[in-house]
Amino acid sequence: MPIDLFVDLLIFVPAIGAVAVLLPRNNPAAVKMIALGTAIVCLLLNIAIAFDYYGTTGSYGIGSGSVIKYMTDLVWIDSVNIHYITGVDGLNLPLLLLTSILNVIIIAASWNIEKQIKGFLCLYLLLMFGMYGVFLSLDFFLFYVFFEVSLLPMYFLIGIWGGPRKEYAAIKFFLYTLVGSICLLIVMLGFYFLIPKISGAEQAVANGKASFNMIALAEDGGFQRAFGQGGVYWTHAKWFFMLLFVSFAIKVPAVPFHTWLPDAHVEAPTPISMILAGVLLKMGGYALMRINYAIFPDAAMWAWFIVAMFGLVAIIYGAFCAMAQTDWKKLVAYSSVSHMGYVILGLAVLTTAGRNGAYFQMIGHGISSAMMFYLVGVVYERAHHRELGRFGGLWNTMPAYTGLAAVGFFAGLGLPLLCGFPGEALSLLGTFKASDWLTTAPEWVPFAGAGAEALVITIGIIAATGVVLTAGYVLWMFQRVYMGPAKPEYSYSGRESVQPREYFVMAVLAVFAILLGVFPSIVFSLTDATFGAAYAGLGDLVSNLASLVGAN
Repeated sequence: MPIDLFVDLLIFVPAIGAVAVLLPRNNPAAVKMIALGTAIVCLLLNIAIAFDYYGTTGSYGIGSGSVIKYMTDLVWIDSVNIHYITGVDGLNLPLLLLTSILNVIIIAASWNIEKQIKGFLCLYLLLMFGMYGVFLSLDFFLFYVFFEVSLLPMYFLIGIWGGPRKEYAAIKFFLYTLVGSICLLIVMLGFYFLIPKISGAEQAVANGKASFNMIALAEDGGFQRAFGQGGVYWTHAKWFFMLLFVSFAIKVPAVPFHTWLPDAHVEAPTPISMILAGVLLKMGGYALMRINYAIFPDAAMWAWFIVAMFGLVAIIYGAFCAMAQTDWKKLVAYSSVSHMGYVILGLAVLTTAGRNGAYFQMIGHGISSAMMFYLVGVVYERAHHRELGRFGGLWNTMPAYTGLAAVGFFAGLGLPLLCGFPGEALSLLGTFKASDWLTTAPEWVPFAGAGAEALVITIGIIAATGVVLTAGYVLWMFQRVYMGPAKPEYSYSGRESVQPREYFVMAVLAVFAILLGVFPSIVFSLTDATFGAAYAGLGDLVSNLASLVGAN
């Protein structure tokens, strides 16, 4: 069976599984096994794709020597030149593997859910369908469709299976994400009407109609010049970049678009919090890399300081909010806001180290955040509360669980040799390195020139304090929950031992947290070729600013 077919099966197998889980009658065990089997099949497909792809090199584009492999390009809506285009490269493959691994773990973590289990797993498999579609889509319209598909299952998964304020949290999540979808739709319409008017945008125009092929949009020299600084459509490029940034920053989420996240996490059941933090937030960071920074490199330079401020504020504000929480799950939720701020900051500064750090942070945080939410959920099912002030002494009553908890929370803290460290370190290093291009940048780049070095050093120092703040609230939390004398009056204190299934979930996540921390090259070996090719134009802009200003 050709690997190309595996890519499309990866999208549609979950949709088939969503129908299959509805077939058994009065047999919850069969329903769960079908869902777990579907997730395992997707993981095996993904592993086969990864092994075949590994080591691929070549140019970035749609030719046979491209680092984009296994492309499918079928006409979908011919009247408006919309195609079904999917493919795999170093930008989406690690995130696909993360998604597949977490899907198996999360369905295992859902084993004790009894309320309307058919509906729960059907919706979860539809969510898988949407997530795979988002990461594999290479057509802008197709990406938009799957972006919307992933929204609806999450709304119901929170609104039906959530906590006491589940309806409020679900509606808030839906409305915030819907605003982002509207911004995305505006840009897509702008592309449709403007691209045919651009002289020289050969790849971005087909038969006189705009193409939504994201790789062609990113590659086309005429398109870049027209939208680039000094080009005819420069104003449109800036607006498009910022609208797309708002759309994806809501998903990340960045301050001030973050307020839906703590409510969604607190009310969502544990497995849904795991997939929300582990994968869905990464869809925003991935889209920024795939669309914003690949298609609008000039606008990315123009907006570098604005985007950097969003990242910096998220790092510090999220850390202080986490420090102020008394609800254990809300503390972990705000920590995600802080940690994802490094993704935005790493992208903003337009350096190789920053970009690599931003990407690795998404992978590392996907593991550590999913593990942290599960660690909270294991205790919540026994204690039936999440108040930090009422815990204490779990080390004495649940020692094996606490040992795994140390791995999970210290990975979130960013301890070296765990998965949270490389991304944060590289993002900060990339921030300090931004002065290399900012000091020679032209006047249309804000906050560039002679004072840029002092500015980026200041930004880097402030961002680095986020690491200290994270250590503060994680250690404070760990001390209150796990250390000290045991409190036998609570049901979590040894009366119900941790189940083998629960140890399996925690142990697998702990293994990946250590593996990625010790061998971060596992990720970079897949991404290097794609990053080097996909952002070659952006690298040229950064290194040849003076000549480009003259050309424009």
